Amino acid sequence: MENFDYDLLVIGGGSGGVRAARIAAGHGARVAICEEYRYGGTCVIRGCVPKKLFVYAAHFHEEFDDAAAYGWDSTVNSFDWSTLIANKDKEIDRLNGIYEKLLLNAGVKVFHQRAELIDAHTAQVGDQRLSAQTILIATGGTPFVPDIVGSEHAITSNEAFHLPAFPARTLVVGGGYIAVEFAGIFNGLGSDTILTYRGPQILRGFDNDIRDHLAGEIVKKGIDLRLNSTVEQIQIKDDGTHNVTLTDGSSVDVDCVMYATGRTPNSANLGLEKAGVALGPRGEVLVNEDSRTNIENIYAVGDVTDRIALTPVATMEGHAFADSVFGDRPWLADHTNVPSAVFSQPPVATVGYGEEQAREKFASVQTFSSEFRTLKHTLTENTERSFMKLIVDQDSDRVIGAHMAGADAAEIMQGIAIAIKAGASKAQFDATVGIHPSSAEEFCTMRVPD
Repeated sequence: MENFDYDLLVIGGGSGGVRAARIAAGHGARVAICEEYRYGGTCVIRGCVPKKLFVYAAHFHEEFDDAAAYGWDSTVNSFDWSTLIANKDKEIDRLNGIYEKLLLNAGVKVFHQRAELIDAHTAQVGDQRLSAQTILIATGGTPFVPDIVGSEHAITSNEAFHLPAFPARTLVVGGGYIAVEFAGIFNGLGSDTILTYRGPQILRGFDNDIRDHLAGEIVKKGIDLRLNSTVEQIQIKDDGTHNVTLTDGSSVDVDCVMYATGRTPNSANLGLEKAGVALGPRGEVLVNEDSRTNIENIYAVGDVTDRIALTPVATMEGHAFADSVFGDRPWLADHTNVPSAVFSQPPVATVGYGEEQAREKFASVQTFSSEFRTLKHTLTENTERSFMKLIVDQDSDRVIGAHMAGADAAEIMQGIAIAIKAGASKAQFDATVGIHPSSAEEFCTMRVPD
């Protein structure tokens, strides 16, 4: 048997890689992990955690307005972007430290350098070479910006967390969850915000009723939504503003252009070709259900595999890998009925099939939906409305999808996801006593099909 420096070398210090390293070390493996930026990955450092902090900040202006109807003097003088950035950075530093401490406490050797494969068992890490019996690729994804004239003047979500000044006018390009979330953030914090998307409706792949409902709500909140249009070119004017020409022939002047047009697997310049690892057309590392690549000792988890690009999914995949390979506890990451949320304003949460997907797969589908103004807003001038929907396989009575747009959608959907994962029937939903008064109770009271 060959002698290796480590039993496992993890390349990438995000959620999937860190979980895999910790669990493998807990099973007694000699583990090293390499990360060229900061430990915590996209989610912790420049993704879901700082983004949700920004969402909280952006929502306060509505809370202040609503508070007046409840008797509070909620006069607000200003918003200070630099304070938000400083406090966000402090929290991210704290989380970064926690991730490193968890690794060190587990006995993992931590490297703050880029790793590049030389062959299937060896990586160049800084000025040294490390060998390992097993290698795990967990390098995540990176924002994609199309090659148009002036694209170098645009930012992505990476830079949005570190803008030196808050833009008075912002153009967000894209229609996915990142685009919708940041449009809500900029708009909520006071920037005149345009969201432009080349398709006919935002949130492609979500249930169509949810897409239409959210589009209507964000327009009510002041976002200038422009569909079937995208950016043709960006020019910088003498005063430093961005003149943006759109494909519909119009042009706008803004202070910031942010691209949120998808993410690509971060697989370039890792030496994967030297190790013989097969990649897909988007650069994704191709893996089987065990997260193993075509090379027997090389695995990959998380966004770099382009399966389901969600942090908890990467964590699940990393845990399954470590238990299976090093813990003699084989199990597969289950990618069915994975719940997700869009922290738009209002937020969206979903699990299971959308109506359009369900009708393609099941012979007989029933839908139940409810749209309403929440109790909180009955005293305010806030016109936000919530929308909920259940998808049912009529032949089995099983609930196969649940969707919500409205306050606390993510918190509510987590419990609904457990029921759907357990195979709950519509009759069981109906037999459950709702918590009153709450929005969540609507999932137990929808009796009449659409």
